[in-house]
Amino acid sequence: MSSAPNRDQILYDEFVSRLQTRPSLMAVAPGRVNLIGEHTDYNDGFVLPVALDRDVRVLFNPRQNRRVRLYAVEFDAWAEFDLDDLTFSEEHFWSNYVKGMAWSLAERGLRLIGIEGIISGNVPRGSGLSSSAALEVACAKAFMAAANQLDALPGEQIAKAAQRAENAFVGVNCGIMDQFISTLGAEGHALLIDCRSLEYQLVPFPTGAALVIGNTKASRSLANSAYNERRAQCEEGVRILQSVLPGISALRDVSSAQLEVHKDLLPSIIYRRCRHVVTENERVQSTVDALSRGDLAEVGRLMAASHASLRNDYEVSSDALDAMVSAMSSAEGCFGARLTGAGFGGCAVALVKRGQEGAVRDAIFEQYAKAMNIWPEVYISTPSAGAHILALD
Repeated sequence: MSSAPNRDQILYDEFVSRLQTRPSLMAVAPGRVNLIGEHTDYNDGFVLPVALDRDVRVLFNPRQNRRVRLYAVEFDAWAEFDLDDLTFSEEHFWSNYVKGMAWSLAERGLRLIGIEGIISGNVPRGSGLSSSAALEVACAKAFMAAANQLDALPGEQIAKAAQRAENAFVGVNCGIMDQFISTLGAEGHALLIDCRSLEYQLVPFPTGAALVIGNTKASRSLANSAYNERRAQCEEGVRILQSVLPGISALRDVSSAQLEVHKDLLPSIIYRRCRHVVTENERVQSTVDALSRGDLAEVGRLMAASHASLRNDYEVSSDALDAMVSAMSSAEGCFGARLTGAGFGGCAVALVKRGQEGAVRDAIFEQYAKAMNIWPEVYISTPSAGAHILALD
């Protein structure tokens, strides 16, 4: 290990202090930001996330039994359990993601062994950057490496197992995008995911651009109820449109032209919800094309159009998110910005010319803080690698 006081060294020293031995392996899984493609996933559509250089790390040693003993640095708490007795913990909620992952891998036929170690993450919790998926995927990699079964499941299956853990064990109704990008992300690339077929494609990200993420620090309390309402409205739109478009099963199957032809069949609010999803799917495909040409100005225009659609048609933005996007967009070097995630609070993401990240950050601290009287957080990242294992000795 390096003698520099970097994050790895700090965690290595923490491990030695807590467990009185040295770690042999480290599992790393990143958080993510969605570049474009919001509220399309549950409509069988397309999303374009990017893995961040913020991640969850598990430093560990395999054990020769089925006991798991882990210390969560940020929670200052130990969890210890047996792989043959995986029960939900009210006391240490974070440990349920670990247990759920072990349970889900076992369900897929993997014979696991115990591990001991520490867990630490710098993906901001509750910000919409997917700290939970990063935790799940890091633990999946750790369990599989400890059992010498890293090749037992392909990346897509690890992602599905992580989603299963969160849905069925933890009890959180999440989609597949977060686990997919955490598992399959690649440095210098975004990841186009077809949420119907789960086919995916790495999309090169221009080297002249970076991402600036602004955390509004505003409440996301409306997100869950709005999610359920929007989902029901989309399903209602599909049901009505099936009378004239019998081949469709989701808004993914409807084009803008078809929607406009049949708009009079739909109540106004249902039409606007459908219009967002249909046009957002088209924006994702256009963004992939623009990235392939290195046309950052066009990507920025599409991101701005996405935010306008989320604000006006889908109505999941907020004063805080609008103020964040406005601050980002005002800065020199910002190609475009939009809310990212479910909406109402959480984060916005800006596509920025390399070298101008500081100008966007300064604009956020100056304008957003003044407009909302909330001190935000700002993260700067380029597309990073997906989950992996590192040997420490």
